[in-house]
Amino acid sequence: MYKRINYIAAIFVLVCGLGAQAQVTTSSPYSRYGLGNIKGSLLPQLRAMGGISTAVNKVNGFNYINMQNPASYSGVTLTTIDIGMSAGLTNLTRNDLSETSFNSTFSHIAFAVPVSRRSALSFGVLPYSDLGYSYKNSTKIDTMSVDQLYEGEGGLSKAYMGYGYRFGDHLSIGANVEYIFGNLLTTRATEYVEAGALNSKLQNKNSVGGLNYSYGIQYNFNIAPKTLVTLGYSGSSSGKVNSSQSYFATVYTRDQNGNENTALDTLSSVISAKSNLTLPLSHNFGIAIQQTDKWLIGADVRMSKWSNVSINNINQGLQNSYGASLGGQFTPDITSYNSYFKRVDYRLGVNYDKTYIRIGNQDIKQMGASLGFGFPLPSANGLSFYKINFTTEVGQRGTTTNNLVKEKFINFHLGFTLNDTWFRRYRVD
Repeated sequence: MYKRINYIAAIFVLVCGLGAQAQVTTSSPYSRYGLGNIKGSLLPQLRAMGGISTAVNKVNGFNYINMQNPASYSGVTLTTIDIGMSAGLTNLTRNDLSETSFNSTFSHIAFAVPVSRRSALSFGVLPYSDLGYSYKNSTKIDTMSVDQLYEGEGGLSKAYMGYGYRFGDHLSIGANVEYIFGNLLTTRATEYVEAGALNSKLQNKNSVGGLNYSYGIQYNFNIAPKTLVTLGYSGSSSGKVNSSQSYFATVYTRDQNGNENTALDTLSSVISAKSNLTLPLSHNFGIAIQQTDKWLIGADVRMSKWSNVSINNINQGLQNSYGASLGGQFTPDITSYNSYFKRVDYRLGVNYDKTYIRIGNQDIKQMGASLGFGFPLPSANGLSFYKINFTTEVGQRGTTTNNLVKEKFINFHLGFTLNDTWFRRYRVD
């Protein structure tokens, strides 16, 4: 077992190292709104199926960690570890302008351990949202050219611990306690093009750290000897999370080469003022049908009440969001000995969301398609099961209508999953 621990630790260090190379984890002007780009509590194997998760439990006998619905933990029968990283290419277009960027980051580490034959405990860390943008608007005030500069970076992470329990053979419930933490740093500046002109800058840092809760239920039943239907619901509470805000308003100039000089004066400042952040109430509904050791198809619908989200009791002017996902997985022959690719999991999905952003009477919508694979790795003792999950997502968000920005993206997700018999009690006759 200690060799396996060392193996997992080595992979974890490698993934963290790769993720740490990225200074910014997204390049999206839409991350300026609300809490940034919301990531969702989805591992690569679920993202590959369009993001279906509410009614997903164990698939083909392999243990998933599905923190989106903690009721699914009740199906965990082996110690399960999942770690991974993400990377993405983003292309932004506005009229005849275009820009492409690349970002990568550590994505998650999650554990699940069976507590009894009917229950399991799960815990881990994964992103909640990310913030990253830098753009400017140029205009004129009288005869002077003025640039409005907007920048943002940071994001929120989520550390969770959850428990799921199964009643009888059909009903499971579960809940997560989640600690949301991180920093959201935004900057807005007004600059006059002439060298030596007095410019102004407003910097706001919101440091977040507080508890939230999510919960779920799943009910399954057979419609044929090897065909199982699962119905699921999950949601998260609309709680207030503690935060502190630091605010600076400064005046500065730029030299002849365009470099920013040291601030001439701080007009006002507030350091670590107590604040709060209200998270949205969310609901997810799902259905999944699977044939044992062969295939699974499912669908989810989701909605979140972002219109109530506030920072320091100031409503953020966001819209309620809703979306849907459809996807599935197919394994040609899980017991095949003469063809490796018959044991591979093939996954496909699509998704659509009306996001919480509305600009100039234009709803910002997002749609995408995903393709993924689950590559099984050989086991030395027959009691351990390893799998590498790779997912590619292609999609777009926004529109160029009304001088807005269209964002096209290709995201890559890589995860390593281990199912093992740790903590097993052996008997000697």
